Amino acid sequence: MTDQQFSEAVLEWFDQHGRHDLPWQEQKTAYFTWLSEIMLQQTQVTTVIPYFEKFRQQFPTVVDLARAEPDHVLHLWTGLGYYARARNLHKTAKIIASEYGGEFPQSVEELEQLPGIGRSTAGAILSISTGKRAAILDGNVKRVLARYYAVEGWPGTTAVMKTLWQHAEQNTPVTRVGEYTQAMMDMGATLCTRSKPSCLLCPLQQSCQAYLQGKTATLPSPRPKKTLPVKQTLMLLILDDENRILLRQRPPSGIWGGLWSLPETSDLRDATSETGLAIDIDSALPLEPVRHTFSHFHLDITPVKVSLQDKDLTNHVMEEPATLWYNLRQPQKVGLAAPVKKLLAKQLT
Repeated sequence: MTDQQFSEAVLEWFDQHGRHDLPWQEQKTAYFTWLSEIMLQQTQVTTVIPYFEKFRQQFPTVVDLARAEPDHVLHLWTGLGYYARARNLHKTAKIIASEYGGEFPQSVEELEQLPGIGRSTAGAILSISTGKRAAILDGNVKRVLARYYAVEGWPGTTAVMKTLWQHAEQNTPVTRVGEYTQAMMDMGATLCTRSKPSCLLCPLQQSCQAYLQGKTATLPSPRPKKTLPVKQTLMLLILDDENRILLRQRPPSGIWGGLWSLPETSDLRDATSETGLAIDIDSALPLEPVRHTFSHFHLDITPVKVSLQDKDLTNHVMEEPATLWYNLRQPQKVGLAAPVKKLLAKQLT
């Protein structure tokens, strides 16, 4: 099958079986394409749709997003995970609004210079919103190409990635580029799935090397396994007289950057020095631990209900800009780390 035959087969399949009613397909603008592509990184379509709808309603244009408060953006993002995406989304919106007059750059190279936009996302934005010829290589497309060409090795390595990009570039057609881009993503998501791919329904089946060699279950090669380290932390549940819980904003970078979380300590005996709060250790009541898994480690969280030794300290705490008393009954619209959101919800039950 030639490169042209490859793209023609994919497009013919897309016309009959592709997804044509996704909310970001209603208006194929650079803004909506970018927004959806960022949300879809590491996240399934069904999960993304309600988040996309909320963002589209709250921020109809990239300029509206640029003008939003960071907390508002993170609040709407809460639950999607990988919060660096939300922070970069806001940074990029501000750059586009201030430096590009609210219009997205028109080249892959320029788009790649913006926070959170890589080569594949840049290609998707251009091909879908403008029809310009630009290749993509997201997780779904990597899987299709790795199987079709029987590319051995984990796609996270430089050498394998280079090979897959070569195939992606070669197969991208000159016409109907936006539809081809969507088609490749759809095939990976609905046919060429990670497990139990629907090979008999695939338009590329007859030439797919993984299918012909019986390797669809082993390609693409998985990431080399490694044991994730486990870290421990204590999260302090401090309530005031109005049953509000003390939260603190995390630093702008790093894990849960910019989100609101519970004060943490590694040891209750060090709680006062580590948090700057006069913790009454004798009041400590440990609750059921929870585990939150990141890509590179497990975090075991033990929530602990504690009181402050000096009630007057609550007034001092409120003066700090990165601290708030969170009202469980009428919650403020702020971004919360996922496990913190769950722990707070438990306090209502």
